[in-house]
Amino acid sequence: MERRDFLQTTSLLAACGLLPGAALQARSVNPLSPASDSLQPFLLAPSEALSDKGSMDIRVWVRSAMTGGVYSCVECAVAPKVMGPPPHLHKELDELMFVLNGTASVMVGNDIVEVPAGGWHFRPRNLRHTFWNASEQPLRFIDMYFNQPFELFLERIFHELTPERGFPEGSPQLHRERDLLNEQYGLVYAPTAFDERQAIVAKYGLK
Repeated sequence: MERRDFLQTTSLLAACGLLPGAALQARSVNPLSPASDSLQPFLLAPSEALSDKGSMDIRVWVRSAMTGGVYSCVECAVAPKVMGPPPHLHKELDELMFVLNGTASVMVGNDIVEVPAGGWHFRPRNLRHTFWNASEQPLRFIDMYFNQPFELFLERIFHELTPERGFPEGSPQLHRERDLLNEQYGLVYAPTAFDERQAIVAKYGLK
């Protein structure tokens, strides 16, 4: 088995083995330096489940730097009746979702599927997609990323580009920073993406 295939397989097996218990959080780990040729073992210690804060939030577990750039993952919590991002595609990122609690509604192209707790959903690059929580129950899932440090994008969006840090919603500075991130990480939105998002919000009574 090629080393790259082995790393992908073992990363997924590790995630599967850990997910049925409490959520996990990185603690006292030494991320791999991009210049290093060797990987280091690490332990992810149990932690309380992530809160959705009334809307949506993320928490990073495995960083791309810890796996030599092969794999990373985040925990995502979505409050009831909350919409995800506008439909978009990734030029370079492959994405795998494992639902921990609740049910995720996932759209790929024009198809919509429901992914219940314990279910998986894979979204390869260059396919237009989005997700939302149409139910009255909280949604929590692990999102896994391959061959791109997308956890860094999400940390910037959720925890740095906030009103408290000088980036109020709708402000020019926020739009500028998001545009730079989209270009850097290869996210593409169609001209109709935000209208499509609003149509989903209206159809399912989302926030």
